[in-house]
Amino acid sequence: MAELVGTWTSKSNTVFTGPGFYDPEDELLIEPDLPGISYSFTEDGHYEEALYRVVGNARQHECPIASVTYQHGTYELLSNGSLVLTPIAVDGRQLLSDPCATGNNQSTYTRYVQPTWFKTYQVFVDSYHGRYTLQIYQFDGSMMQPLYLAYKPPLMLPTYALNPTDAASKTKSSLRRRVKRSLENQYRTNAVKDIAGENFEKYWWISVACLGAASSYLFLK
Repeated sequence: MAELVGTWTSKSNTVFTGPGFYDPEDELLIEPDLPGISYSFTEDGHYEEALYRVVGNARQHECPIASVTYQHGTYELLSNGSLVLTPIAVDGRQLLSDPCATGNNQSTYTRYVQPTWFKTYQVFVDSYHGRYTLQIYQFDGSMMQPLYLAYKPPLMLPTYALNPTDAASKTKSSLRRRVKRSLENQYRTNAVKDIAGENFEKYWWISVACLGAASSYLFLK
């Protein structure tokens, strides 16, 4: 497992795991400049994945479907060389974008859980690029695009559950931090969160107004 340790990224070199891809406080997926994938592994059995994929439309070239996916959890290396990734169910997120979809379905943001089984993998030094390379073989034996070592130790978010579902943990101080983070991140993506039909934008502005009123009161006092 030691040879897997680090953050690996695809050739585009724009997609990396860690806080630059997913902000757990604001539950924000940050779209990279170019498509690509990244995986990170720790020596004690934790992993993180960041996937930005675009699929073309053969009939309508102006209608590619893009997905931005974040997951993390634990991994296990089996005796036959296979790699099993088990995500933390409450933390997975996916943004799916279809510019030619009808109505309000052009961009959807949802929870996402997908365990993964890789048939095997290889780590070697690429003779052309001179970089450590991770070649993963999918469940059917087909090769994924090669990944190159970018960080060691890995660039990752904390390995524990980032978004527990216990509503009692959402205190006033955590709300203040979330609103502050939303203000910092508002221009980092054009995605609009919409989980289970909740109107996040409305509550976001209400929170901003409440914090503004509270700040004015403290200032005058």
